Amino acid sequence: MEIPTIKIEMFEMMAIVVLVIYFGQWIREKAPVLKKYCIPSAVVGGTIFSIITCALYMGHIVQFEWENQSIMNNFFYNIFFAASGMEASLGLLKKGGRLVVIFSILAAALAVIQNAVALGVGTAMGMNPLTALMAGSTPLTGGHGNASSFGPIAAEMGGVGAVEVAVAAATFGLISGCLIGGPIGRSIIKKYNLDKGYVEQKEETIAEKVTHIFSSKECENAWFYLIIACGLGQFLLFIRKLILPNLNMPIHVMCMLAGILIRLYMDKTGKGNEEFYETTSNVGEISLALFVSLSIITMKLWQLIDLALPLLTILFIQLLVIYLFVRFITFPACGKNYDAAVIAVGHTGFGLGAVPVSMATMTAVCEEYYYSKLAFFVVPLIGGFISNITNAIAITTFLNIAAGMLH
Repeated sequence: MEIPTIKIEMFEMMAIVVLVIYFGQWIREKAPVLKKYCIPSAVVGGTIFSIITCALYMGHIVQFEWENQSIMNNFFYNIFFAASGMEASLGLLKKGGRLVVIFSILAAALAVIQNAVALGVGTAMGMNPLTALMAGSTPLTGGHGNASSFGPIAAEMGGVGAVEVAVAAATFGLISGCLIGGPIGRSIIKKYNLDKGYVEQKEETIAEKVTHIFSSKECENAWFYLIIACGLGQFLLFIRKLILPNLNMPIHVMCMLAGILIRLYMDKTGKGNEEFYETTSNVGEISLALFVSLSIITMKLWQLIDLALPLLTILFIQLLVIYLFVRFITFPACGKNYDAAVIAVGHTGFGLGAVPVSMATMTAVCEEYYYSKLAFFVVPLIGGFISNITNAIAITTFLNIAAGMLH
């Protein structure tokens, strides 16, 4: 039986996105355990909404078609990355250099382990090795983007159902990354007393952030500079394609780079001030919340229902692997301090889903405790750029290994 379809126009979609965030905030107020374990409002509201739409679809009642979802996603995603770039002062760049190298190595190592686990467990349970590999770093460290890119390649090489497995695993990773990142960060912070000696901060709601933005004298400048940063990022992407056509560097990374360049210019000329930087930060956080909410409410959760036992086994083992990795490797290697704890949260996010998951869970943790400029510089730089390169190398290598196992 054909399921009736309701087309959601762009402005209706964005209204739903905002209402879902407010609903998530309300739920967090009614269930303090969600706030205690740093589950973001956009994740709470978005997950409930997507469960409802999944039930409507499974009951053959109705399904939703979202107009211009990718356009709005890209807009808020890139605004957020431009704002993240503007957080990177010269002092922060100098301080973060060593951590960038360390975290790059850790991200590459996790991707290799994820592929080894997927291939090993999957083949032991009788799965096609190429299909099993699509529950490794392709959908987890790579997210839906890599799932859509490498899934068809695995299918062409002989992985039956590789695309469907990759997309479903990416959805699983996105949800689980949103749910476990905050609790992992909180457990580390509490165990090592990393929240001691700091004044407790009141968490700002999205409404309060919006109020601060539009009451700020720097509101206009903040929006204008972020939009300029995105335009400059697009230009830098064009230059990169001319000079290095084979280098995979997505637009959001270039927007972040543009934000960094604008921040360095403002620091050098003295044109920036704390009010401006606070306003751009709030704009970035609001854009992130809108992006995460939009991403979750448009997910097709019913794709997870068809996952077979071997695939679910692989994915739950991957959850255990990433917990052990970030807890006992990422955290100590990055300094065993508060910045390292927030970086571990970020590694959980893009190790299971995508960089926005990292940023959303890191934001939730920092709202509970205090802000880590270093983590918010290092994680998006590695997760948004360097990890894309190292993960692509790891995936390609394991695809060749898995293809060889078929013969």
